[in-house]
Amino acid sequence: MSTVLIVAPVVVASWPVITAAVTAAIGTMGFTVVRAGVEATTSVQAKTKNREEIEVEDSEILAATAGTAQQLVVERDGVRAIFSRDGRGALKLCVEGSHLSKAQLRAIGEELVGKVTQQYAYHRIMTELKERNMTVVGEEMTAEQSVKIRVRNF
Repeated sequence: MSTVLIVAPVVVASWPVITAAVTAAIGTMGFTVVRAGVEATTSVQAKTKNREEIEVEDSEILAATAGTAQQLVVERDGVRAIFSRDGRGALKLCVEGSHLSKAQLRAIGEELVGKVTQQYAYHRIMTELKERNMTVVGEEMTAEQSVKIRVRNF
């Protein structure tokens, strides 16, 4: 007997958990973390002509562990992506770049958000499985970038 579960995650976590998910996701996409978060953002905004903002649906960064000033800035090929917490506590992504259109920036941002959400869900599921003493017997990444996890429950 088998069961198929499709997970549509609600991202509710502390800033360190969000940072870990972002860091794991960007590594697979060729982005690198920019160490000087807030300072670097200000200087690039002055030069940047195109900018897209994306709010991550169904997300909340827990207020007790994060302030609205916390940001994680990543960069690849002249495109800068800034993950932050908005005033309502939701995760927000701003993608900037002078050599790409707003549509191209939005596509990059949506891909980033998808990877971050997938990493968050994957790590959350694996943690839950371990806590429930379930055994992972197989994992697979499909051509559509879906993750399949086979679990045995004794």
